[in-house]
Amino acid sequence: MLPPFIIEEIRRREHQQRQRYEQPQLDLPIPESFPERAPQRRDDDDRGVVIIDL
Repeated sequence: MLPPFIIEEIRRREHQQRQRYEQPQLDLPIPESFPERAPQRRDDDDRGVVIIDL
């Protein structure tokens, strides 16, 4: 069994190493559900072919 001061030193080094490689995380306030949107209509949705016989 290792002496307590060596165990504490190992724990301290592991903790420092974890802090060095740990990346910060950002929590975004995202709503639970998104409101339903009506489909947007474009002007060229009604385009078609018109044949005029002269």
